[in-house]
Amino acid sequence: MPRDPQPTPPTPTPTPSPSLGSQPEQLTGAEAVVRTLELLGVDDIFGLPGGTILPVYDPLMDSTKLRHILVRHEQGAGHAAQGYASASGRVGVCIATSGPGATNLVTAIADAHMDSVPMLAITGQVFSTLMGTDAFQEADIVGITMPITKHSFLVRRAADIPSAIASAYHIASTGRPGPVLVDITKDAQQELAPFSWPPKIDLPGYRPVTKAHGKQIQAAAQMLVDAKKPVFYVGGGVVRARAAEELRALADATGAPIVTTLMARGAFPDSHEQNLGMPGMHGTVPAVLALQDSDLIVSLGARFDDRVTGKTSEFAPNAKIVHVDVDPAEISKIRMADVPIVGDAKDVIVDLTSAFAQANRAGDADYAEWWRYLDGLREQFPLGYAPTTDGLLSPQQIIKRIGELTGPEGVYVAGVGQHQMWAAQFIAYERPNAWLNSGGAGTMGYSVPAAMGAKVAEPDRPVWSIDGDGCFQMTNQELATCTINKIPIKVAIINNSSLGMVKQWQTLFYDGRYSNTELDTGHDSVHVPDFVKLADAYGCLGIRVTKEEEIDDAIKLALETNDRPVVIDFVVSKDAMVWPMVPQGVSNSYVQYARDHSPAFDEEA
Repeated sequence: MPRDPQPTPPTPTPTPSPSLGSQPEQLTGAEAVVRTLELLGVDDIFGLPGGTILPVYDPLMDSTKLRHILVRHEQGAGHAAQGYASASGRVGVCIATSGPGATNLVTAIADAHMDSVPMLAITGQVFSTLMGTDAFQEADIVGITMPITKHSFLVRRAADIPSAIASAYHIASTGRPGPVLVDITKDAQQELAPFSWPPKIDLPGYRPVTKAHGKQIQAAAQMLVDAKKPVFYVGGGVVRARAAEELRALADATGAPIVTTLMARGAFPDSHEQNLGMPGMHGTVPAVLALQDSDLIVSLGARFDDRVTGKTSEFAPNAKIVHVDVDPAEISKIRMADVPIVGDAKDVIVDLTSAFAQANRAGDADYAEWWRYLDGLREQFPLGYAPTTDGLLSPQQIIKRIGELTGPEGVYVAGVGQHQMWAAQFIAYERPNAWLNSGGAGTMGYSVPAAMGAKVAEPDRPVWSIDGDGCFQMTNQELATCTINKIPIKVAIINNSSLGMVKQWQTLFYDGRYSNTELDTGHDSVHVPDFVKLADAYGCLGIRVTKEEEIDDAIKLALETNDRPVVIDFVVSKDAMVWPMVPQGVSNSYVQYARDHSPAFDEEA
């Protein structure tokens, strides 16, 4: 059976460390790194060695508790740590050397920061005596990452290593999760120092709020009772807080509609009658208009991202706002909250469910008319897609069949672009942590290494990398890592021979002037590269699918193959588009206009 998500230890557990008599054990800084990770309960690390982190790699070789997975590029280590964390709920750990090794982690760190992924990045640094001299492979990685981490530590003494790593682990996994970097000089790694456990964690400026103010909860509950057109706007914070069960109880208690953002797919079952789907630029018509026409939005762990709100000044003009977030910096950042609630999503949802029951004892909450309107939208505008006209495969059909044949226990990891939106739309998500993607940063190259990390964390679940031919070419070298380490992910390349989403924008907004978006990956007799041959070169099973009748057999073969990775090259139509679409910077009322005035909208939506 798949592993249950494991809670992340918020602080080091007081496991005694070996000692010599009454004296603390003497360890090198490098040995302290390994011992600290073991005592924190870390099992898996993704990394690539180099000169300034080499001292750590020597004792790492002797560890029986840490599994190190050697990646082929440090960016792959970072995304693998993200996938590991997002699939399991545990802190993902990656490691790299100084200079280019550390800077290769930056994209993954920025991605984790945007999507609130708990990640610990450990990097080597040049000797402290050489810092600031432009030494070989020197880079100020602490300075570089300060804006994209919860915190960055620079460690110059071996004695400070256990505390720094334990503190970083605590920061990464508490409050609003996120990446933390620990940069350790080479002399600190080589120096001897006493090792004792647990170390003292002293973070006077770090006090995340988890318990919300009771009066704010009561005010929100009363607003739910009084509202005629409420909607719960659910973001990724609900997934990170492991609050899916609590959200289900709140939905059942209130009867109000739910929309789940791109980052929250699976936080609330798609099969539930109150789920209107995903809002935003490529959301369902009922979800977009539910927000736009509401009189009350209860935002749970969401941040009013521009992809959801459209033109912010015209977003949900008649709605009052209850904004729940563990990060006070998000409250009223984009939309002023009428009732701001700072707290952990799980605790707040439990309290709000209870408060609503009290406030609604007379049964005054009545959303019947609202549901008649929303059900009308669902009936009139079900999610669908137009058939292709060029004889090539429909990407939406392929992705839908992957979801149907794999089922809700699978893990689906998307790259960025059209295939990402189709995977969010056409796979039914019934549980949290089943859908992984790069939401805030939109990082091409995320999918393959993140799927690798997810499979390491959840080895008993089928894990799909649903990728585009553009994204795939950025990080496909990690297939070698998967083959060698027996990590049998399945990769579905949605091959439209172009940078599909950019091309879609060129079609709609640049008069079809396709400047540098054609990739030539497989619609003629020449495939550059040939993904099937590439898969074979990496020791994977490679399959090409060009006919509709081949789709199911290829997916089933991939699901049955667990001794190596599988790569399926699905050659799809170049002309397929992601619909619905609210153009950037336009009011969400555009959907209303398009619905009323465009025959094409009816056909495509």
